[in-house]
Amino acid sequence: MRSDLDLELVSLTKRYGDTTAVDAINHLFHAGTYACLLGPSGCGKSSTLRMLAGHETVSDGNVLLGGRDIGRLPPAKRGTAMMFQSYALFPHLNVTENVGFSLKMKGTDPDKRRKAAMEMLELVDMTHLADRLPDQLSGGQQQRVALARALITRPQVLLLDEPLSALDPFLRVRMRSELRKLQKELGISFIHVTHGQDEALALADEIVVMNNAVIEQAGPTRDVFDRPATAFVAQFLGSHNVISLAEGKVAVRSDELRLATPGAAKLEGRIITVEYQGTHVALTAKVAGDQEVTALLTDKDFFGAPKDVGEAVGLDWDGTAAHPLRA
Repeated sequence: MRSDLDLELVSLTKRYGDTTAVDAINHLFHAGTYACLLGPSGCGKSSTLRMLAGHETVSDGNVLLGGRDIGRLPPAKRGTAMMFQSYALFPHLNVTENVGFSLKMKGTDPDKRRKAAMEMLELVDMTHLADRLPDQLSGGQQQRVALARALITRPQVLLLDEPLSALDPFLRVRMRSELRKLQKELGISFIHVTHGQDEALALADEIVVMNNAVIEQAGPTRDVFDRPATAFVAQFLGSHNVISLAEGKVAVRSDELRLATPGAAKLEGRIITVEYQGTHVALTAKVAGDQEVTALLTDKDFFGAPKDVGEAVGLDWDGTAAHPLRA
């Protein structure tokens, strides 16, 4: 099922009346990439995914898969498949029938349909539950069925709309690793919409951060996390402080900040919260200009010289730890 087809968005736009939900975005997803579209509610990420799937019309622009414009084709003709947030399983059909439903609609012979469905169920480790109805399955099992149903069409690109949001936190972490493993085995592109920063960082080869209908920043996951380009990206991804200095605005990771003697530090202020987080202590201080910054300290560093709320504190960092942000 491996794919060597790139997916490219060219000035892709979605308007609902006078509202622009996606504003002329451009991006190239290389074949075989696990990419996450990340951003707050209303940023345009789900509208983008639905345009790729064919469940929303394209107002302007193009969607190219392997150089072929698929943006105006019906969903079944695109080479994509979508896994919905709700899983959308048919309650009156058993697992095998749910997985093989799209082949039934194409008129595939019942024996071939069942064989193909069982192959997909084996891929997601669900053959032992092939005859159960959806309401007899756990959330994680329903997710696997939805995955198998999407993959039976042999797509070049799998589109996932917040597929983990309905799961409890423990199962969500477990299913992250299963999704990643499956994508590596199949070798096709996965494009996964989420508003969860941890989810995107754990899964993605690259992340595309959206805000106000445009792409704020895109690139390899580690690059975007280590060097956010804007204050929005730095704050949305978390673990960064956005600090206004005389020479301009910079981002500094929380774990790069260290305590220093007041009067001999780059920042000075007063502690407003101290939060124990097990292996770390998050210390937040209010500094000049009413800014709040957070230092993530090891428990050893903090408890070696503990601080209290209200105390004056100096905060410092190595010169290479700060990088400038664009306006």
